[in-house]
Amino acid sequence: MYKEIYLVDDEDLVNTVNTIHFRRMGMEDRVKTFTNPELALDDLRYRDNPNVKTLILLDINMPEMSGFEFLEFMTLENFPRTNEVLLVTSSESDEDRLEAKKFNKYVKEFITKPLRIEHLEDYLQSSYK
Repeated sequence: MYKEIYLVDDEDLVNTVNTIHFRRMGMEDRVKTFTNPELALDDLRYRDNPNVKTLILLDINMPEMSGFEFLEFMTLENFPRTNEVLLVTSSESDEDRLEAKKFNKYVKEFITKPLRIEHLEDYLQSSYK
């Protein structure tokens, strides 16, 4: 079970909707939201226990830093595999899907917005089998 859930999207509304999904599943107390990916990355870097099982819902297209740049930092700094990323994006580009595969150490799914609660529930159930 994930101990922490990071929602990283430059749009507050998207983070709010995704927080509501986790609230409905009784997991809201684990959620941290960030509209600035750099702050999310810093928070992940400096946690007391970096090996805590963490789910990161990450947007690709953000002004400060793209989701792919975020993943590059995770890779360069050798973040533990306990950090699992779901790319939740408005992009339907094949190029972005190919780029996501480069980070398969972390990226578990590529999901087109909007994220549906059913999709999230299915993912969470399958990740605990």
